Amino acid sequence: MTLLSVNVNKIAVLRNSRGGSEPDVCRAAQTCIAAGAAGITVHPRPDRRHIWPEDVRLLGELCRSRVEFNIEGNGFAPPRDGYPGLLALVERTRPTQCTLVPDSDSQITSDHGFDLQRDAARLKPLIAQLQASGARVSLFMDAAAADIERAAELGAERVELYTGPYAEAFALGHYARELDACARAAERAQAAGLGVNAGHDLSQANLGALKRAIPHLAEVSIGHALIGEALYAGLTPTVQEYLKILAA
Repeated sequence: MTLLSVNVNKIAVLRNSRGGSEPDVCRAAQTCIAAGAAGITVHPRPDRRHIWPEDVRLLGELCRSRVEFNIEGNGFAPPRDGYPGLLALVERTRPTQCTLVPDSDSQITSDHGFDLQRDAARLKPLIAQLQASGARVSLFMDAAAADIERAAELGAERVELYTGPYAEAFALGHYARELDACARAAERAQAAGLGVNAGHDLSQANLGALKRAIPHLAEVSIGHALIGEALYAGLTPTVQEYLKILAA
């Protein structure tokens, strides 16, 4: 069964745009959990543009012993005022999973996976440190990566396939090539002993085809489209529609 982890970053974006505490990130997460979501995902960034370290602590407490908690981020981004660093957040919060993503401060959103030829040497000790805090580690990877199997050699338990190119191609109506790339990458990762997650720009429209192409998909992390769809249909019905797609 493929788990749905709801990324609640966009709830924090709405809150931060006005100031104050509404909409409440924890209440939104609780609603998703009550609707059947098996996990909550956050991607705190050093500039505090959406999820804050304070939110991470509260959400970790909310999820503990109930559902999976997944913290995404760049483990190499240095701590600064208001942001203690990814490793410190993981050590304090003890999430189920930490997904390492090679994003820079200037990126609006994640748009590429790791280059393991370039990044392997510094990733390996970081992965070990995160695991010592009790987190399963997943690496954000492009479906076209030639060495996706190497993630297992570095000690990671999973990879998360960057599905942005697939979602973009799906919207244009010509997605067979990108979908095949995702399926082949998933097969290679699984053969190397890695679990396979997927995320980025997944929606109710394109999720079904991806799930059929990767039957053994462990988890999908969905935020932007799900929250957008929930503006029209409501958060609980939207989460339930995603669960139906994954169960089909």
